[in-house]
Amino acid sequence: MVLVADQVSKAVLIEFLNGLNFQPVEITGFFRIVMVWNRGVSFGMFSGGEETTRWLLTALAVAISLGLVFWLRQAQKPLPVVAIGLVIGGALGNALDRVRYGAVADFFDVHVAGYSWPAFNIADAAITVGVLLLVVDAMMTPRTPGKTKGR
Repeated sequence: MVLVADQVSKAVLIEFLNGLNFQPVEITGFFRIVMVWNRGVSFGMFSGGEETTRWLLTALAVAISLGLVFWLRQAQKPLPVVAIGLVIGGALGNALDRVRYGAVADFFDVHVAGYSWPAFNIADAAITVGVLLLVVDAMMTPRTPGKTKGR
């Protein structure tokens, strides 16, 4: 569902912004729709723009997604299942952008009191929420005494 929502939103927003010559659209005093092509990873890191970087980041996202599928198959509680699904869907959505466009399409711009969060998309939001849910699950899972690694 994340992959579909991400790709549909990107197709609609690219077309919409293209009709506006890619000018930002103010929605509220702190939120606007923009067009940003991110060639790197989170917050634009590693955005050198080289083709090698594009394909390495795509391969990394696919490899991580495959690893997460194995984790997903082992998950027994609903929270990690949802969380892992969010991360997989988001990672594959951004990987598909890299294959199709050579960069990830980001649109959502939040800004408050002169500070602006880097533009993001549905895939980025899903990855972030999924990781946060995994952290919450890890913190809520009681540790079994005497079962620590390395002993």
